[in-house]
Amino acid sequence: MGLIFNINSSIMNDQENPVSFFRFEDLRIYAKAIDYSNWVHETVPSFPADKKETLADMFVKSAQGVALNIAEGSSRNKAQFVYYLKMAKSSVRECVVYTEIATKLGLMTEGQTEYSRNQLMELTKMIGSLVASLQRTVPVNTRDDDYDDMGDVM
Repeated sequence: MGLIFNINSSIMNDQENPVSFFRFEDLRIYAKAIDYSNWVHETVPSFPADKKETLADMFVKSAQGVALNIAEGSSRNKAQFVYYLKMAKSSVRECVVYTEIATKLGLMTEGQTEYSRNQLMELTKMIGSLVASLQRTVPVNTRDDDYDDMGDVM
C-alpha cells in the first residue's frame, strides 16, 4: 500500500507543478509557431476550391514546418538544433511567399496579410535570437548562406 501511495503522491506532485514531458513544449517560440499554424488552418478554408490543393495545402504545410522543425531539433545536440532552427526559418520564409501570393490573388484581407507578416517577422526574430544564443556556446562554421533576413549572422 505504501508503494501505491508514494507513486500516487509523486503523480499528484507532478500535476501540481506541471512540466512538459517534451521539452520543446516549454519553448515560447514553439507556442508561437503553433499559434501561427492554427491561424493558417483557420484562414485558408476561405480560399476558393481551385486554390486548396495548391496554395492552401502548401501554406499549411509550411506553417506546420516551423513548429515541426523546432520540435525535432530540440531533441538533438546544440549544433543540430541550430540546423533545425534554420530549417524552421526557411519554413517561415515560405509562409511569407504564400502570404504574398494569397494577397496578390485577393484571397487574404489587408488585416490578414498584416497579421501574417507581423507574426512571421516575430518568429524570424525569435528564431534568430535562439540560434545566436545557441551559437555562443557551440562553434559553428559561418558561411555566406548563414545570414538571416535582418543581415545578421544566424
